Amino acid sequence: MFLRLQGGRYNNGLENSRKCVGGLSLVCSSGTGSGWLECDIHHSEYLYLEGVISGSVLFITDQTGGNYAGDPGVTLSVTDLQVKVTTTWRSMTLTCSTTCTLTGNPTYTWYRNSKIVQEDSSPSYTVYFKTEDSFYCAVKGINSPAVSVEGHSYFHVTYTHQRICTLKRSSVDISCSYTYPSGHTVSETIWYTKGKLNEVPQILSLGYGGRVEYLGNMQSDSILRITDLREEDSAEYKFRFTTWEPTFPGTTLTVTGLQVKVTPATVTEGQKVTLTCSTTCTLGDNPTYVWYKNGHITNQSTSLFLNPVSSEDAGRYSCSVEGHEDLPSAEETLTVTCEYV
Repeated sequence: MFLRLQGGRYNNGLENSRKCVGGLSLVCSSGTGSGWLECDIHHSEYLYLEGVISGSVLFITDQTGGNYAGDPGVTLSVTDLQVKVTTTWRSMTLTCSTTCTLTGNPTYTWYRNSKIVQEDSSPSYTVYFKTEDSFYCAVKGINSPAVSVEGHSYFHVTYTHQRICTLKRSSVDISCSYTYPSGHTVSETIWYTKGKLNEVPQILSLGYGGRVEYLGNMQSDSILRITDLREEDSAEYKFRFTTWEPTFPGTTLTVTGLQVKVTPATVTEGQKVTLTCSTTCTLGDNPTYVWYKNGHITNQSTSLFLNPVSSEDAGRYSCSVEGHEDLPSAEETLTVTCEYV
């Protein structure tokens, strides 16, 4: 009688304590059409052991001289899980590390502040934003110790505003703060516009059209100042280092003019009419509007209500935003039709 041992088809155990809560068993069967006996080592539960264990199997049969040993035997490696942090110039990679290769293509589960953020066959999880959260990984219910990535620094940009709505011919400051890995020196920063999907980004160099200025300390913040704004300046503005370009959204700027809208367009004496100072986007800080009739200030409010309207209300109306009285809208003429009895 001959023996052939097939060892190694087993699951690695994970260290959680220093006692064995499961047992090893040997399952054998006769090979089809041969005199070989094929055996697999199994364990009934996960083995919680420490270190590396090796051994072989001894068979005693009812045949004369039927003592057989399986050499070289099977080596069982027992590992725990550890999180290793690798910092690159743009992100951090967390790796669920083991001292040996786990068999059976296990699924690695990543937790961020005890909430699942990834389940994948890859042992790695990448973080692109600066964070002070804690992370740990798990395989089949066995958890690694948690690690905090606080203090790991890398390239990151935070924009002060996601959206800005401002007046045509005014000025705007688009600002951001940024971090970068220790040991790096920021020698140059760039602001650029991102238009439609297939458009080439336009870098805003200093003195661009005489309307662009860079401000900031070149250490942790940057400000893009644009003067004499035009409607074609409406775009998404993004900040970058010479060696790194962020992929997340920047600040979207919308430049609007002011327009007087008269409702209804035709009015007769005795009816009511509403004049609205209209914009294409919502201006911030709840602005107050200044109204002009024939070039003279007549009221301060978002809309001008005339109820009932008379022929004396007829005239040329315009509006401006308080604090920007030098940027009025175009004039709109209100005509009041006389009511004949």
